[in-house]
Amino acid sequence: MSTRLIDLIENLPQSKVLLLGDFMMDRYVYGNAERLSPEAPVPVLHFQNEEWRLGGAGSVAANLAALNATVSVVGIVGADEVALRLTRELQSIGAETTGLVASADRPTTCKMRLVGSAQHRHPQTMLRLDSENAAAVSADVEDALFQQLERLMPACDVFCIEDYNKGVVTPRLCQAAIQLARRHGKATLIDPANIPDYSKYAGATCIKLNRTETKRATGIAPRTEEQFREAGDRLLAALNVDCAVVTLDKDGAYLATTDGQRRWLHTKARQVFDVTGAGDMVLAMLAVARAAGADWSESVTLANLAGGLEVEKFGAVPVSPGEILQELMTEVHGHLGKERKLEPLLQELSLHRAAGKRMVFTNGCFDIIHLGHVKYFQFAKRQGDVLVVGVNTDASIRRLKGEKRPVINEADRVGVLEELESIDYLIRFDEDTPLQLIEAIQPDVLVKGADYTKENVVGWEIVEARGGKVALAPLIDGKSTSNVIQRIVDAYR
Repeated sequence: MSTRLIDLIENLPQSKVLLLGDFMMDRYVYGNAERLSPEAPVPVLHFQNEEWRLGGAGSVAANLAALNATVSVVGIVGADEVALRLTRELQSIGAETTGLVASADRPTTCKMRLVGSAQHRHPQTMLRLDSENAAAVSADVEDALFQQLERLMPACDVFCIEDYNKGVVTPRLCQAAIQLARRHGKATLIDPANIPDYSKYAGATCIKLNRTETKRATGIAPRTEEQFREAGDRLLAALNVDCAVVTLDKDGAYLATTDGQRRWLHTKARQVFDVTGAGDMVLAMLAVARAAGADWSESVTLANLAGGLEVEKFGAVPVSPGEILQELMTEVHGHLGKERKLEPLLQELSLHRAAGKRMVFTNGCFDIIHLGHVKYFQFAKRQGDVLVVGVNTDASIRRLKGEKRPVINEADRVGVLEELESIDYLIRFDEDTPLQLIEAIQPDVLVKGADYTKENVVGWEIVEARGGKVALAPLIDGKSTSNVIQRIVDAYR
């Protein structure tokens, strides 16, 4: 499954997404909070800087753009400075903003967070101040928004609704939009508001809810797999959707579809820094994955992963395809082990390079592993980010050292090296030298022991020609395979 997911992320198309929802700005005011006010028992925030980010449906748009999608947005803005900033921010990510409708009788929604740090570290939100009018928009504004949807719907690949219950996604507009998408053969994916009545979302293709929203929509507080299934069944029946996705925080997500799928998709445990924007990221990844041809299970798995990466960030910060690839590669690495054939190795290394990682290569027989080898690999790993180790086959060692070597066969040697933390990848080679491997891998750093000079290291010219370097690892006195063998011979002679 993971290699298929890697292929999907590597080849994300520039999908066209139409997004309806509550667009807003998040304003972060940062400062140091190191004393209490003499006027009242409250912290004093010493202003340092401020930052503006897209929030609400704007956060979804930013996530979509980060995932290589082009986004057309439909929503409302007020007649104020925040509206101008919101529009500029959306345009800066490449979004089409002509679908934004101005409404003079309400402000552009803005959430200001005061973020304090103690001793210049550990930022925490101290207070949030919201500027908004969450009342339902007027019928005239509904009509204007629907006209924008009619204009933009034919060109999109997938249609998303991000509802924060700020007055845009009224029951009348929501149902009209879902029916419009159906007439045009477009899938509708919805991230609903936490509201008592979910009937306005009926007929959509997919609805994505968290635990709290699921309880509001179904009456079930999902805690066990049996409850996940029952909640999924109720959502499918009550809302007439093709797919229901219940996100379960650290427990992953549950998928229920009308074609009979009922799957609990687990996720990796993470250090949760800030849950802001996680649901927005999940919706964006679902949309892009479906546009890329992923099935529901694959789409939810990717959305699960992207949402998990999001909670490790402070605030609503988009997760990039590169970050998702790195996570998938780590997962694949854990399943497949460290040994690779050349072609798969080169493919994985290219992804590491795309993420800015430095490649380190070394090679050897590594016949009887001892402390000198362990220290050698630790030194090699410190020279970069990803350590690839070439291991001589038995046949190549016999040609180099005679018929009595190796003492340990190559399968066992590789098996032992698999367990060393410093090593990321292992590859066997049968040639007398690793020159062909070095030419193929093109490492940034080539490592050998200090008993070599640079000019005696095979492949040094190749590495230095592309701006790399040769690093010579210090030797540890008395720690060598030959010495180990000699001590064994002397002990049992």
